[in-house]
Amino acid sequence: MKVLVTGGAGFIGSAVIRHLIRDTHHRVISLDKLTYAGNLESLSCVEKSSSYEFEHADICDYTQLDELFKKHRPDAIMHLAAESHVDRSIDGPGEFIQTNIVGTYHLLEAARAHWQTLGDSGKAAFRFHHISTDEVYGDLEDPKALFREDTPYAPSSPYSASKAGSDHLVRAWGRTFGLPIVVTNCSNNYGPFHFPEKLIPLVILNALRGKPLPVYGKGTQVRDWLFVEDHARALVKVVTEGAVGETYNIGGHNEKQNIEVVKAVCGLLDELRPSAHAGITKYEELITFVKDRPGHDVRYAIDASKIQRELGWVPQETFETGLRKTVEWYLANEDWWQSVLDGSYQGQRLGLG
Repeated sequence: MKVLVTGGAGFIGSAVIRHLIRDTHHRVISLDKLTYAGNLESLSCVEKSSSYEFEHADICDYTQLDELFKKHRPDAIMHLAAESHVDRSIDGPGEFIQTNIVGTYHLLEAARAHWQTLGDSGKAAFRFHHISTDEVYGDLEDPKALFREDTPYAPSSPYSASKAGSDHLVRAWGRTFGLPIVVTNCSNNYGPFHFPEKLIPLVILNALRGKPLPVYGKGTQVRDWLFVEDHARALVKVVTEGAVGETYNIGGHNEKQNIEVVKAVCGLLDELRPSAHAGITKYEELITFVKDRPGHDVRYAIDASKIQRELGWVPQETFETGLRKTVEWYLANEDWWQSVLDGSYQGQRLGLG
């Protein structure tokens, strides 16, 4: 199968591509606009593979997309290209509307035009897999409740609202035009190659540099943490075996308060790379509570029983094993994250943390 992965140079997209090239016989076309979050160094291990090809393109440019579909004629689309950082969506929601909603519309139209050129067997085998987030469901007030595939949407941030809009578009194209779609909604991802504006890599890198570890509010927000390589395996399972028109929630079965996560990272760093910063004996001493962000959801939690029951997927990593692998990766790959911090991966300096 030839798979077109949008957002292929991003955190989850690159994990999907590494899994596809390393563990399957599928061919991959990686499409990425290479915004700040796109990093081709995350794909350096597969770039010489005969099964891999990169296309520098913008999903908001229909003409580019149409040309790429005619050139590559993919059998499946895995749509991960998105603006995804909540804080950035609060500061500048326009880019989120443009990429996540308008871009998804253009991609759907280009995919539909391509799909209509296929024969009956090609049409039946084709898949448009839209990868989304559990944040579209909003906040869970009941401490025992879980997000199910039929949970009503109630997005809280410009980011989650834009992803909710894209989810609705994809399902509408399936219902109205017959495009063979599948949708997945995942919990918080973490792991190697994660852009350091997100919580876990930000804590790791700030701690190593002796900088404050910012925690919103009291750090009591609860998230379900999913190791990115487990997520990649789930996504490939869905695009190859998922039923047309279905939605699958993907979670790691690891509910943790943010403050628990931060302290767990600190504990691993204390063990693996003890602090050499003056006056700091344990990294927890760097924790700094900051004003909570507007509209911050208190709790997310995924019911992932459907994908386990119907497709046989379960996460291979616990939070403890996945977090250790993540911290060890950042300690062993300073060149990768230093190039992000100093901006050399894109020729610009980024003042993260």
